[in-house]
Amino acid sequence: MRTRTTTATTGLVTALAALLVLAGCTAPGDSRPAASSSVASVPAQGGGGSGFEGPRPQDQNLLAWTGDPNDAGHVTAQTSAGVGGRVTLVRIVLREQITWSNVWLGLAGIDPNAQLANCHLGVYDAKGALVGATPDISPQLMTDAIAKPFALGKPFTAAPGTYFIALLLNGTWATNGLTLKSTGAGISVNAGLTPPNLRYSTLLTGQTSLPPTVNLAEQSTSTINTGWASQWYAIS
Repeated sequence: MRTRTTTATTGLVTALAALLVLAGCTAPGDSRPAASSSVASVPAQGGGGSGFEGPRPQDQNLLAWTGDPNDAGHVTAQTSAGVGGRVTLVRIVLREQITWSNVWLGLAGIDPNAQLANCHLGVYDAKGALVGATPDISPQLMTDAIAKPFALGKPFTAAPGTYFIALLLNGTWATNGLTLKSTGAGISVNAGLTPPNLRYSTLLTGQTSLPPTVNLAEQSTSTINTGWASQWYAIS
């Protein structure tokens, strides 16, 4: 009888120990490490994924922009006497090499009675050298108040770095007729910046074409601070 009881008890202990092992535990008084779980652990996901980062130029078939066009709701207006003949510069920073073919401008309004001539868009590099320019865009500024591309005379390869989109307007127009899309930043657009790295500035007077070089150290904010600021541009 004792033999049978001992055998039965031993069997129960063995069965209980087996159950504890399957459950990832150890029997009381057992110093052996618990068996690993049969369910594979899920490795921690590596960092670097930051989730949704907002609209990007590529979402709209563009290569770069001064900002999301959805935020370009303000209208920039200036008198022809105020900006005519001045070179207006808007800084843009490229993070990767691109082939630059077009400058997109947000044309908010037109003046059907404007008299425009010698109006150009162009691109200066960080040294102030003109690396691309359009022909006279006066006719395109008289039609279709939308965001639209203006082709450079010759596309160029733009390495990563700082560039300045240049706008030159000449002629006469109604102040609230010919208008450009921009943000509502106003005179805060150049916060923390000084020449030659101003984000928005003007240079020179009396120009009828974009000069081959400009001195970026001469950037001025006097016209910018009167309301001629934060024009929206994009690149394709």
